[in-house]
Amino acid sequence: MASDDNNSIPLASSDRSPVPTPAQGTEPAPVPGQEMTMGQHMVDKSAAMVQTLTPVKQICQHACTFALYSDDMNRQIETHHYISRLTQDFLQCAVYDSDDKKARLIGVEYVISDRLFEDLPPEEQKLWHSHAYEIKSALWVNPRVPEMIGKPELKNLAKTYGKFWCTWQVDRGDRLPLGAPALMMSPQGVNLGKIDPELIKKRDDKYNISTEAIRGSRVEIEEPEWINPQADYWKQHGKGFAVDIVPTEMKLKTPFP
Repeated sequence: MASDDNNSIPLASSDRSPVPTPAQGTEPAPVPGQEMTMGQHMVDKSAAMVQTLTPVKQICQHACTFALYSDDMNRQIETHHYISRLTQDFLQCAVYDSDDKKARLIGVEYVISDRLFEDLPPEEQKLWHSHAYEIKSALWVNPRVPEMIGKPELKNLAKTYGKFWCTWQVDRGDRLPLGAPALMMSPQGVNLGKIDPELIKKRDDKYNISTEAIRGSRVEIEEPEWINPQADYWKQHGKGFAVDIVPTEMKLKTPFP
């Protein structure tokens, strides 16, 4: 995809390259393509009857929250995480831009316990974000789940770390997933980490909730005793991370005997 022409622009995860298609606007761009045919619907329904779809059926929670681009934290998006649990220490999330039937899959987030995070190499830890503020401030909510039911899980999530790669920059108006994945960061209670109140109001209106009221109900959730400063790296160092796609020499395959 990337050219080896020195004058070409690499496919980057920034907001400058590749060029948005179409240019950024206020309304979501429609996904290109024709509506599904009756035959395609029949194939899908038939396959669903005989296939187990086991990994998808492990999804057990829906969370709505917000995320910021690591290289430009002025860009903020609402995200919908569909969560499956592999162990007590490891969750994996398919991330969508909404919760409706035509939601676009925009990325993946991995969530690990503080115990697993402490064992990561320092360079790897820089790519992860903490969840304590996101939980305590009620930016992370489980739509339609009563707080008293979800609170035990929230107490555990407040001590976790996440790594979220966005593969489809829908906020730019992109009609298709373009370029490299973008590393995302979690909301924080300082400077660039704060979420636009209009985004929060839009989410609250949709679900008929009050983030402010929920925040008050989470006062008793304990802050983690230790949040590793390698996480949320931008808070200490003012630097984010972006991925560029550049040409590279291929590794030649060793012939089979």
